Amino acid sequence: MARTVWDSTVGKKTVMAVSGLIMLLYLVVHMIGNLKIFFGAGEFNHYAHWLRTVGEPFMHYEWTLWLVRVVLVAAVVAHATSAYQLSRRDIKARPSKYVHKKPRASYATRTMRWGGIILGLFIVWHILDLTTGTVHSGGFQEGRPYQNVVDTFSTWYGNVIYIVAMLALGLHIRHGFWSAAQTLGAGSRTRDRALKTCANVLALLLTAGFIAVPVGVMTGVVS
Repeated sequence: MARTVWDSTVGKKTVMAVSGLIMLLYLVVHMIGNLKIFFGAGEFNHYAHWLRTVGEPFMHYEWTLWLVRVVLVAAVVAHATSAYQLSRRDIKARPSKYVHKKPRASYATRTMRWGGIILGLFIVWHILDLTTGTVHSGGFQEGRPYQNVVDTFSTWYGNVIYIVAMLALGLHIRHGFWSAAQTLGAGSRTRDRALKTCANVLALLLTAGFIAVPVGVMTGVVS
């Protein structure tokens, strides 16, 4: 039954919607945590340490954090795989391009695929920069995330990569939230306007919230 559901277009869209909502929930929590950087190094570094001790003593050190990471990796893989397969299925269904572009297709709709690729590449860079320190500039300091964030956003390319990715994220959420609601049957004539408003507000708040951090470093508010 699971294979039958996965092989269907509806099944893939459902997997894409559910995995997308899981990642959206994480992004909201992650953004709130990021904004703690405006309360100083002590507050931000303490928050980062707390993430590794959540659930103790029942959970061992970092077990909860790794559990969250595993769920997120599964969600990202499921989301990307279903998106790719749906895209290939769509191309096979219409091997020749439309003569006329759909006039009502929004910019976010037309750039969902490229936005997904940009975000995928950004995730890799973000992990290598602030988690493993592999590509980090200025000397990565284990256990001192505040200083590492300031180092990253003290470079022009760190700001460009991050801000471009967050703009792509905003567009992705704006269209993705709406699509997920339709796929899961939440849409209706009476709720469509509220869902669209919610999608726009979420996209705006998350984009602004994430971009606030590099802007804070660039303006000297965070230093």
